[in-house]
Amino acid sequence: MNGQPLTGQAPDPTAAPLRLGTRRSALAMAQSGMVAREVTRLTGRPVELVEITTYGDTSREALAQIGGTGVFVSALRDALLEGRIDFAVHSLKDLPTAAPEGLLLAAVPEREDSRDALVAREGLALGELVEKLAGAGRPARIGTGSPRRMAQLNAWARERGDRLETVAIRGNVDTRIGFVTSGELDAVVLATAGLNRLGRSAEITEHLDPELMVPAPGQGALAIECVATDSGLATVLAALDHAPTRVAVAAERALLATLEAGCSAPVAALAGWNHRSELRLEGVVGTVDGADLLKMSAHGPIVLDETAERQAVALGRALAARLLDAGAAALMGERAR
Repeated sequence: MNGQPLTGQAPDPTAAPLRLGTRRSALAMAQSGMVAREVTRLTGRPVELVEITTYGDTSREALAQIGGTGVFVSALRDALLEGRIDFAVHSLKDLPTAAPEGLLLAAVPEREDSRDALVAREGLALGELVEKLAGAGRPARIGTGSPRRMAQLNAWARERGDRLETVAIRGNVDTRIGFVTSGELDAVVLATAGLNRLGRSAEITEHLDPELMVPAPGQGALAIECVATDSGLATVLAALDHAPTRVAVAAERALLATLEAGCSAPVAALAGWNHRSELRLEGVVGTVDGADLLKMSAHGPIVLDETAERQAVALGRALAARLLDAGAAALMGERAR
């Protein structure tokens, strides 16, 4: 986790462990392990990782086909509500935008790097890869499971007059990078944060600038949930909250919710703070083939007080309304309900 270490209590091996629900993937386990260590530091209680398989982990369908929204989250939330775990850690970009009844978003820790990363053959950057393969008479084949990434990669290639083929893929980080090392694909695009958390940042051949590739709403951030009635645990977890991150992702998720788009839709959003305590939000909606791409931004001064999230949500909704006025709904296709 980012930020300064939290002062806490010495571990008490005799205390009953807190049960932290997590997906089984290597990335989810790494993320949950980071949170578990901080909770132990705060409480002195051991934290037991409870591995839970979600529908998104077992389905082999593309995320766009199974809906995307909530497929990595629902089983963890069920376990919370049934009392099988005490709290859960999610990648925030996987969370549905609707607030779940009976659960509390207790903390959003400080965000990791929000950018997307290219892992390419021969250590090439995106432009180098495309140019080299154009010289060989074929387009670069780049794998991703994200319509958002496909839309922006294809738009970038169209603008340059380059040839590029985006290939839909599923699987964990090893599987996806394996497509490159085996030669099946020329590159894959993954989240920088995930590679950093897995200790695999050395495999990144280029960090994709947000000017080219705006990330998914909430990308790089974690969400820690618990049952709303467990006020004691909620108070402990709140110490892990990072207000600037929580407010920024609130703006991004408000834009996504207002567009009525799921996490598998070709929608991107990134909010960041400038030196004047202004929050700047950029939103992108496009077609997967890159033929049409809408990019708009909005900004406003926000004080980090009890009204900050509400102001951020208003900013996100206002930008989404502008995108809809400009035809975003038609670009997304059928809007998620």
